[in-house]
Amino acid sequence: MDTLFEIRHVSKYYESKSGIFSGRRRPVKAVEDVSFSIYPGETIGVVGESGCGKTTLGKAILHLLPEAEGEVIFQGKDILKLKGKELREFRKHAQIVYQDPYTSLNPRSTIGKIIGEPLKVQRMAEKSEIKEQVMNMLRVVGLSEDFYGRYPFECSGGQRQRVGIARAMIMKPELIVCDEAVSALDVSTQSQIINLLAGLQKEYNLTYLFISHGLSVVRHICSRVLVMYLGRVVEAAECEELYKNPKHPYTQALFSSIPLPDPENKKERIMLEGDVPSPVNVPAGCPFHTRCRFTKESCRQEMPPFYDTGGGHHVACHMLNN
Repeated sequence: MDTLFEIRHVSKYYESKSGIFSGRRRPVKAVEDVSFSIYPGETIGVVGESGCGKTTLGKAILHLLPEAEGEVIFQGKDILKLKGKELREFRKHAQIVYQDPYTSLNPRSTIGKIIGEPLKVQRMAEKSEIKEQVMNMLRVVGLSEDFYGRYPFECSGGQRQRVGIARAMIMKPELIVCDEAVSALDVSTQSQIINLLAGLQKEYNLTYLFISHGLSVVRHICSRVLVMYLGRVVEAAECEELYKNPKHPYTQALFSSIPLPDPENKKERIMLEGDVPSPVNVPAGCPFHTRCRFTKESCRQEMPPFYDTGGGHHVACHMLNN
């Protein structure tokens, strides 16, 4: 199968002063050397602790951040090198749904204007056609036509997120980055939005990059999963393979925190010691070695390569090279 996107060695650094009284700036390694492929019609989950670089990776892939390094190949072009008209043309093919459905919507604009704005900016429809297309998209995401004239504050959290999805869908993109798209919603509303996303994917052959810290949600909706730690992907595999057979010590600890529906069914919780190191001062060698229960000397000295353990299961860990 041909790939939709090829992400090659993508990195994103920010600058930070090393101290209050110091003028010296040090790089904050938000995302470092991430590579993977995205195939049409699939849902890739990206999981990890807060601050691991999930959101930065999603925005870098869409060229929403300046000066990201590496390559993001779409239809033979490197998206990170596009500017002006070419970049605007690319926006038709990839969109994002943000975590907070309230702050991502203009409170002074009506729902109809918010959803129709991309068509106006991209000149994809005449003014007389925009309302009809917006009305249709409201029905697609499960909202009545009455919402056309409402403002965001007149909608619930779930309704606002449906508006965000409609705005992303209005240009019929191939890829949608869902950046914690359900984490701000209550459990029952989460399930409704997840079912909506699944239905839209089937109907429109959408591809999702699903960023989340909800591990149970990721298992339900994703076909493949990337596990990130301190800006790097430490494990990647098909969803069920990863959840049944996590191989990286960080992934094992992460998945041990997933609550079981049966309170009588106990499982061992792997507790990680210490705090996540600062991305300004990433440890030498494997970035996880300061918290890993299996640390050996090579972990402190050398960055582990991304081992292919078979069946598309990749792990960055020296334990696999014994």
